[in-house]
Amino acid sequence: MAAPTEITGAAAVATCAAMAVSYVAVLYAPTVLLRLPPPTSLRAFLHRRFACAAVASVASALASAALLRVSATALLPTQSPRALDPRTESQIHGSSSSLPRPFQVWSLGEFSDMLVVFGIRKDHLLEAVVIPLLLTSLVYAGSFVAKLWQLSSSRSGDGDEVGIGCAQMIVHRIRAAAPFTEELVFRACMIPLLLCGGFKMHNIIFFSPVFFSLAHLNHWFELHQQGCNFMRSLLIVGVQLGYTVIFGWYAAFLFIRTGNLLSPIIAHVFCNMMGLPVFSSLRTRGLASVAFLAGSISFFWLLFPVTSPELYNSSLEHCSCWHGYCRWK
Repeated sequence: MAAPTEITGAAAVATCAAMAVSYVAVLYAPTVLLRLPPPTSLRAFLHRRFACAAVASVASALASAALLRVSATALLPTQSPRALDPRTESQIHGSSSSLPRPFQVWSLGEFSDMLVVFGIRKDHLLEAVVIPLLLTSLVYAGSFVAKLWQLSSSRSGDGDEVGIGCAQMIVHRIRAAAPFTEELVFRACMIPLLLCGGFKMHNIIFFSPVFFSLAHLNHWFELHQQGCNFMRSLLIVGVQLGYTVIFGWYAAFLFIRTGNLLSPIIAHVFCNMMGLPVFSSLRTRGLASVAFLAGSISFFWLLFPVTSPELYNSSLEHCSCWHGYCRWK
């Protein structure tokens, strides 16, 4: 059997770009390609969007897995190189194997090992969920103060507000579901490819969110179709792109540090539900600003300690990254 070819940086970037484009293009497939009638309600529209995103996510995962072709011995973070047989160990360290990397064609029996690459794991679930959630919530300290202040001074609403609340609940349900597909594509599928392409981890943290941000450019087209003028659409999408880039840095950082896909998903869901952080509010008489400042300082102070790979993995096996990515080189 011929040895698999090495993933180049250009190939990794091209694949990631193709994933981002296909993720957006599939959203319009029902009306453009399948000629289905437009959805008749907000619920139908959002459900159709999520179904299309799920299809694109599965396709991206299959493409990424096929390109990586990772062997189980190079993936499992709990397996020590000392426990491997000499032939496999020589493949991992590149001493005498004919393979340029520890790759081999993976079978269905190695499916669980492929899931590990994507950060889909069943160990350390509590840490992967609770710690990133609490860390992310620090940035929203000002939002919590503003919400509590609003609740304490608000009055009971009427029937119309209940109707609006129901519509918002539908949107929130989709906002809570969308991060699962987005994080699978833009973090779990792309980051391993970029790492195998030779990019350094810090470069990937700042570079990979570009794909995530560009995948939101279609919102400008949708706003324009809804009658929004050019400058207003540009301003709205510009703010959104900036926010997605910043969040993308954080999500990529969480995925690389924890090695668990749940960590960026939980942070993504929480940020979607909360929206932009409240920096200041006149109604709170400065309390929201103080809370935001204190929360932000605490966030950056705890960022590295609470995302240490040792907290999310039983053993790092003297590897600088829990994933074993350094053994792929």
